Amino acid sequence: MNLILMGLPGAGKGTQAEKVVATYGIPHISTGDMFRAAIKNETELGLKAKSYMDEGGLVPDEVTIGIVRERLSEEDCNDGFLLDGFPRTIAQAEALEKILASLVRELDFVLNIDVPKDLLLERLTGRRVSPSSGKTYHVIYNPPKAEGKCDVDGSDLIQREDDKPETVKKRLEVNEQQAQPLIDFYKAKGYFKNIDGNRDIDEVFADIHVLLKGTHA
Repeated sequence: MNLILMGLPGAGKGTQAEKVVATYGIPHISTGDMFRAAIKNETELGLKAKSYMDEGGLVPDEVTIGIVRERLSEEDCNDGFLLDGFPRTIAQAEALEKILASLVRELDFVLNIDVPKDLLLERLTGRRVSPSSGKTYHVIYNPPKAEGKCDVDGSDLIQREDDKPETVKKRLEVNEQQAQPLIDFYKAKGYFKNIDGNRDIDEVFADIHVLLKGTHA
């Protein structure tokens, strides 16, 4: 079962990825994990990626694509994979098609966890953290016992710059613009499936499970 997982920040991709991996026994492959493994193993492509990252630059497509090709050729991917964070561009999506064709495989689905932007804004801007204890809260979903105070040490909770509404809004807009061409690409291929992410975690997974079970009954 060969899958790509998409979704804007805060949509709950990580949670659903864990459930898919646990249920279907396929590896969860994120771009970050691939880079870290390639660098740790000092593969030729890993060292190339490291040289760009050390200079604060973007890793070029040919290096990223090469690392993906190496990873998907590993034995634990024989029964499938869940790709997360790749592809990010049409060029990468086309390269992935070629990689899979060379491995005599094809994608089953591109799953997009879809949550309205105003709810994502609420999820992402509601986070509060204690600088001293490191404990994280959410004003709606996981509030502290006393408003604005850490349960552990009573310190004042803060909102990180990354979690402020204007920053989050911009991040969501950039991600949405980046994702739209890929959504169109995969819709045209017939792989794309929108999953309503604005529900309980288990309800969202139940939809994914029905979809995947129908393909691999």
